[in-house]
Amino acid sequence: MATGNFFKHWPTMLLGVVVAVILLIAVFSYQLNQTESAVVTTFGSPAAVTDPGLHFRWPFPFQKIYKFDHRIRCFEGGSGKIEETMTADGQNILVGIFINYRISAVEKFFRTLEDMTKAEERLNSLMRSAKNATFGQYKFSQVINTKPELMKLNEIQDRIKAALEKDTAEYGIEIVSVGINTINVPERITDKVFDRMIEDRKLVADRYLAEGTVRASEIRNDADQKKAVMLAKAEAEAREIRAQGDAEAATFYAVFQENPELAEFLRKLDSLRLIMRNQTTLVLDTNVAPFDLLKPGSEVLGPVKSAAKDGE
Repeated sequence: MATGNFFKHWPTMLLGVVVAVILLIAVFSYQLNQTESAVVTTFGSPAAVTDPGLHFRWPFPFQKIYKFDHRIRCFEGGSGKIEETMTADGQNILVGIFINYRISAVEKFFRTLEDMTKAEERLNSLMRSAKNATFGQYKFSQVINTKPELMKLNEIQDRIKAALEKDTAEYGIEIVSVGINTINVPERITDKVFDRMIEDRKLVADRYLAEGTVRASEIRNDADQKKAVMLAKAEAEAREIRAQGDAEAATFYAVFQENPELAEFLRKLDSLRLIMRNQTTLVLDTNVAPFDLLKPGSEVLGPVKSAAKDGE
């Protein structure tokens, strides 16, 4: 009879055993995946567990498990993400920064900060201090400027990161990177900053204008000097040509004075050359100068021939 009851209720009993085993496993073990680390406290004494997989434990209150995600997190700060800070030359600016961090030593993290809420509260305070201290070492023109080569933002980010790495080492936190996501000017001093920037631009423009004026004056002076040299050279050449022309003309004048008939003949010949150069047909009186040269046996040629013979 008892055996019959056993076989009758064995499915229920088997299910109870399975449930009991599952409960025992749940109570006496825990699971870590690839992105997690854990701290196991035994009567309050913590120990780190970083290997993924199934781990055995004593149930509460003997042991307690605290799991932490050790993947990289982005944190932009808590209250007042964008805060006012002062530059080295006394200018107020609005700055917001962010950090990428991860838990690198889970036991140290647990001993000093216990949980993520306290961790980010501490990080917010450290970020504010590092930000104010670092920006306070740079001038306004090195933070906000129309010339990118004068800005030192990358250097500022590196220095903030170095300061945070030093401050967070004792908490088991690794600072992966630091970035600046906001830089602005408080509204109350925007006009003042713009006026200063306009004044700076005006000074630059005035400098360029002065340099351009000096350069233009140098170019004009150089051109005037070259012009004077060229004019003097041209005048000297002109005087030389005139002197040669005058000398040649004097020679011709001397010949013409000795032979006036030759001079008259040449003038008539030039006149005929000018009149006939277009191959024009004319009906003219050969008794009128200079067409009398065309008259056969012209008397004008007699004195010319005599002058030519005398010249020979």
